[in-house]
Amino acid sequence: MDLFDLAGNAAKNVPLAERMRANTLSEFLGQEHIVSETGLLRRAIKLDRLGSCIFWGPPGCGKTTLANIIAHGTDGNFQKLNAVSSGVADVKRVIDEARTNAKLYGKKTYLLLDECHRFNKAQSDSLLPAIERGDIIFIGSTTENPYASMTPAIVSRCRVFELKRLSDENIKAALKRAASDKTKGLGNYNLEVEEAAYDHIARVSAGDLRVAYNALELAVLTTEPDGTGKIKVTLKDAEESIQQKALSYDEQMYYDMLSAFCKSLRGSDANAALYYMQRLVKGGCDPLLIARRVIAHSAEDVGMADPNALVVAVSAFVAFEKMGLPEGLLPLTEAIIYVCEAEKSNSVVMAMDESARDAVNVKDDNVPPWVKNAVFGSEEDKKNAAKYLYPHNFGGYVEQQYLPDSLKDRVYYTPQNNGYENTVKEIRKRKGKKR
Repeated sequence: MDLFDLAGNAAKNVPLAERMRANTLSEFLGQEHIVSETGLLRRAIKLDRLGSCIFWGPPGCGKTTLANIIAHGTDGNFQKLNAVSSGVADVKRVIDEARTNAKLYGKKTYLLLDECHRFNKAQSDSLLPAIERGDIIFIGSTTENPYASMTPAIVSRCRVFELKRLSDENIKAALKRAASDKTKGLGNYNLEVEEAAYDHIARVSAGDLRVAYNALELAVLTTEPDGTGKIKVTLKDAEESIQQKALSYDEQMYYDMLSAFCKSLRGSDANAALYYMQRLVKGGCDPLLIARRVIAHSAEDVGMADPNALVVAVSAFVAFEKMGLPEGLLPLTEAIIYVCEAEKSNSVVMAMDESARDAVNVKDDNVPPWVKNAVFGSEEDKKNAAKYLYPHNFGGYVEQQYLPDSLKDRVYYTPQNNGYENTVKEIRKRKGKKR
């Protein structure tokens, strides 16, 4: 075996997910909101004018792939570090090389930093001057919200692009491309993949293309050819390759069950809500999607009848993010039961909708002069500001006009006769509020 054979074998051992990584924007799937023909990112890449940026999104959505496309599309040098395994010395080495290349060859250097939220302050401080001076063009990749998890000084000097979870349609298109691609994919196999297998892998991978590629590759490599030499990947093979059994539901049934789950929350039927939650999760639905619906309904259908429902729902969402499956289903189940059993009131959503309609249709910007900000106003503004009644001087509440004249009699929030809203009514009565 010669060196060329060794190279060929090495290429075969590269995972399908890596082999199928897009090299151009025309091959890139998903994220249409930032890579459309008229999108800023596409224009910046084509013109080689992309400045420092951060790609933020869930695993397997294309962050590193976009960075590689930038690398292939630029005449500059491209360096890659991982924040978990790289330190200040690695950063300084890249910066020194970047300065040398800029002086000798006039070439820019792009630094891709995977998991950039893991950089501590000392590491970030070593990078910041180079970004400011333009010694490097920084491209960060992170699954965490950079505004909360990264050094603000770095974030403020970068354009943040938020990438979305890939849709099932995006995943299926990528899998079918991989199955037919004879150069990088599985097209040299005598292969037949059931549509149901594609559907299951796409749904269960929950938007993570890397997971989907790995599942398809495993299914193909571990399925014996039939008598005609054809490899037939069935739904059963897909279930085994991604280690999750499909509970048969098509797209319409998925939306029907999600609707039934939401209506069960609103209808105070904890038994039904728990069943639909489990049915959805075991069929491949992302539990965080369900958790987000619980949060929405805690405000929409419980609202001021029991404000603590929102606290419980948000806590369950955070707990699931931290714990994952299966333990994360415990706080999620608790939140579902709480929202179901809580008193119900839609006064919050009604108040939101009514005030939104007036904000658009009436749009009166004539703020009463006594509630304006008069710090930098005229003498007349300061005189009017003196008319403001400070509620704490009157025991915590005093009747006065806050809305513009055209809206002064509007009532958006009306407490109902449910749960905590009875307490709200008592508080209003005690204050002597007229509305």
